[in-house]
Amino acid sequence: MSGIVGWISWEADLTREGARLEAMGATLKNRGPDGQGIWLSPHAALGHRRLGGDGTGPTQPLVRHWSGETLALVWDGQLYNGAELRSELAARGHPLPDPSDGELILAAYAQWGAQGLSRLNGVFACAIWSTRRERLFLARDPLGVKPLFYAARPGAFLFASELKALLAHPAVEPALDREGLAEVLVLGPARTPGHGIFRGVAELRPGAWLEAGRDGLKSGTYWRLESRPHPHDLATTLDHVRALLEDAVARQVPREAPIASLLSGGLDSSAVSALAARHRQRRGGPLLTFSLEHAGNETHFQPDEFQPAADGPWARRVAAFLGGEHREVHLEPADLVAALPAAAEARDLPGMADVDASLYLFAQRIRTAAPVALSGEGADEVFGGYPWFWRPQDLEASTFPWVRRLPARLALLAPEVVAELQPHAYLERRYREALEEVPRLAGETPDEARARERLYLTLTRWLPVLLDRADRMSAAAGLELRLPFLDPRLVGYVWNVPWALKALDGVPKGLLRRALAGLLPPEVLERRKSPFPKTHHPAYLAAVRGWLLEILADRSSPLLGLVDRRHLVRLLQKEAPDLDVPFFGQLMRLPQLLAYLIQLDHWLRRYRVQLP
Repeated sequence: MSGIVGWISWEADLTREGARLEAMGATLKNRGPDGQGIWLSPHAALGHRRLGGDGTGPTQPLVRHWSGETLALVWDGQLYNGAELRSELAARGHPLPDPSDGELILAAYAQWGAQGLSRLNGVFACAIWSTRRERLFLARDPLGVKPLFYAARPGAFLFASELKALLAHPAVEPALDREGLAEVLVLGPARTPGHGIFRGVAELRPGAWLEAGRDGLKSGTYWRLESRPHPHDLATTLDHVRALLEDAVARQVPREAPIASLLSGGLDSSAVSALAARHRQRRGGPLLTFSLEHAGNETHFQPDEFQPAADGPWARRVAAFLGGEHREVHLEPADLVAALPAAAEARDLPGMADVDASLYLFAQRIRTAAPVALSGEGADEVFGGYPWFWRPQDLEASTFPWVRRLPARLALLAPEVVAELQPHAYLERRYREALEEVPRLAGETPDEARARERLYLTLTRWLPVLLDRADRMSAAAGLELRLPFLDPRLVGYVWNVPWALKALDGVPKGLLRRALAGLLPPEVLERRKSPFPKTHHPAYLAAVRGWLLEILADRSSPLLGLVDRRHLVRLLQKEAPDLDVPFFGQLMRLPQLLAYLIQLDHWLRRYRVQLP
């Protein structure tokens, strides 16, 4: 993990702009607290922030000479197929004894150009400047695990790992147009892929590349979900899924650095932890597991359709089965409340409220013991584990299935804001755009086609919300989080497994459960999905309710121009407020809705956001 920034200008002399570039890079200090580097040339300025445990090798920017031209690279990420790539490059005349990942990326680009991206197995956001052609090349990993934003301006081009670094340049203002505001108030905390929220800012989409030159921008896609008939029977499919996951975990466990694993006791994190523990044992090293506990949940947790069981007992059961060292991190409601502003600044946007804040605090504690951690994130998206793959009312919904109770949520907004944004029409347009992208497969039954739609929506519209959360919260704590379930080989393979096999035995993730037979105790393999733990303590609701009332009483609050203040105050003054059902995904209920508004107020103030 690291942070990258860059400024390209075909008009100015950027050799004089070191201070400006360093200021942009300084905003990413948490992503790379262990070092920094800049490289200046007349038309390109590149910056890098380094995390010491990320294994990226030589100091960046990395500058090398290939076939008569100078290439300069900055990148964030990790490659997992370095040995294979090194052999292939050596066979083509690029001997690279014990190269860093950055050296491999540069050599692959020099050899194959954009086509070399398909040979990289890893997570990355990279930028390569060619001094001879005066062109910048950007690329992002297939699933978008690593972030990359950019802004094109007359005669100039800017890019960075996070929005805050772009905003540190005077050419990029924290201004919203009507569409950006709709992203925050209607889709938020989700975002449309490629949307940078602020006016004139974009995000490079997963699996894509972009070139910027004097003649403008050129872009392409090197990886996408492709639909084709599944070639294997059940037994072969199970073997293939198990082998792909085992290989992904093995590649992502570092050889020497200490490593931790997030363990909830659910199927996904338990599988990753078990495979990682086996791999570490073969090398003579332990695996340290961490679980998260919220104070008071042993008293206040009430099982429901979305959270059927508390995680604590399950995490301890799996940890005992694995036999490694296990640590529990306990968070108080006051911890979560205090971390709401920091979580919003880490994401650069109002986000998943205490669901973000808890991961931020959790990552801080893990980072004291290990620089790298594994997570089971992504399994529900790949194998179809969410309720909206199974609940009839969700299957019949004609919108994103994680968007719930939209009318009640819109009632919190000022009527003039609703009239201006036309939220139902905006949501419908974004939903139809997503459906038009779905790679169809001829001959599928209606049920299979509908399942493919749901999987595509989940992988391309829901998963990015969680990847933003995973990357920004871990990066803010200086922790590198690795996600084996999102190995593109596994994702691409399972994408084409028919839904009837994914739903094997009539249970969510039935295919994965069967593929992991023998790895975990049967009761863990059969455990129902329970999402990332959140607090159920009434003190948290009381705290965010009180904080939001203070904001609404502050006439200088920028939030007042967006919400129906009287309606909100009446809602907050009720003993049993309405809306205490999930309004976004599975976790975000009334306390999280109130916390989202608190984060929105903080973001508007802290970033000095200019509203349309």
